[in-house]
Amino acid sequence: MWSHLAAFVLLLLEECCTHTVEDTKQDWEKYRDECNERMRTEPPLSGVFCNRTFDYYACWGDTPANTTTGEPCPFYLPWHAKVKEGFVFRRCDADGQWVRDDSNSTWRDHSQCETHEPEQSPHEPWILSKLRVMYSVGYGISLAALIVAVFILTQLRRLRCTRNLIHCNLFVSFILRGVSLLTRDALLPLHHNMIQGEGDPTNLLRNRTLVGCRVAQSITQYCVAANYYWLLVEGLYLHNLLVVLSFSEESVLPRYMLLGWGAPVLFVVPWVVVRQLYENSVCWERNDNYSHWWIIRSPILLAVLINFFIFLRIIRILVLKLRANQMRRSDRKYRLAKSTLTLIPLLGIHEAVFNLLPEESARGGVRYGKLGAELLLSSFQGLLVAVLYCLCNKEVQAELRRKLQGSLSSRGLFSAARPLRPPQGRPRTAEDLMSDSSEATPSAARTSQA
Repeated sequence: MWSHLAAFVLLLLEECCTHTVEDTKQDWEKYRDECNERMRTEPPLSGVFCNRTFDYYACWGDTPANTTTGEPCPFYLPWHAKVKEGFVFRRCDADGQWVRDDSNSTWRDHSQCETHEPEQSPHEPWILSKLRVMYSVGYGISLAALIVAVFILTQLRRLRCTRNLIHCNLFVSFILRGVSLLTRDALLPLHHNMIQGEGDPTNLLRNRTLVGCRVAQSITQYCVAANYYWLLVEGLYLHNLLVVLSFSEESVLPRYMLLGWGAPVLFVVPWVVVRQLYENSVCWERNDNYSHWWIIRSPILLAVLINFFIFLRIIRILVLKLRANQMRRSDRKYRLAKSTLTLIPLLGIHEAVFNLLPEESARGGVRYGKLGAELLLSSFQGLLVAVLYCLCNKEVQAELRRKLQGSLSSRGLFSAARPLRPPQGRPRTAEDLMSDSSEATPSAARTSQA
């Protein structure tokens, strides 16, 4: 009896991914108690039958001879939500004895109650480890560039305007996203090492570490969502500059701040509550119940979709303006391509492409290819945005040169520094915004305010 129990506990420890050991133990004890009560109160059968029993897996009532009986998959199984329609079977022979297999153990067919997870590729651990190194390097480089960009935009007074303030918030959201993801990845191995540790299975999960891991996961989800919504703010700001007839940057700035930092709270907090109540499993890193995951996923997809349509509309406006200008076809195509490539990282358009193929439907090489491309672009997106919209911005470069020349002149290294025309923190045209890094768009767009 004890050997069967030990084997069963080891099976649960190996396959349990969505329940903690303590949760599974409590559910199993509840199932055992209900089975004992059932065996105590259920009236016996007459004639030849197999006796009621609890085999530490399922509860069996009295079964007539020469019949096969089935019981629903036990509810204590960590993966019960996937197999709740299945049954486990036993056979009672003509002598009223439970049928045994070749090893003289009681025969039982519980194939319908197994998880049937897809087989893991032997190369998957190696691929995932390399992908992790890749995106860790990407986020690290992006963080360095973003911190420099935020420092420049906040320290140079002449660069302080609505446009650069929105850029600065976007950079901060990229920083928070990168830091939270790297912190979460650092906590997950520690958490899994505790699960695989030695000792009493009921004490494997320390509450403090488990709570810290879930808090880190929740903060990560908020930071990722805030990053998507600041990308949406950039798209809305640019759209308003191009389309809205009367647009006051100062009046809409508080709304942008509320959208970028406040909107994610509206769906991240409900997700945390639902996970705590209905899917409180391990570190919340798995999403076995996709109805819960869509609480976060659907608002993010909505933001990506809106930005995609804004991107298409901006490209249409640029095409019309370029056609209105008298220029060669090759020049027009070059400037349009340059503008398009400049806008893609600012609006996160690559996310719309990746979401055409949901992660749960991708398999094999397609899954790894999609995952690799998505992680590569996402981890280096912060670097591209910081370089294009700050470090390579001619306005920023001019102000840095002015500061440098002023510093050198104050030390007597230059007797007469050439004066530079400083940027004036004014409301910018839409095309100024799109040409921050490369002057990719024509100069025919209107200004947002005279």
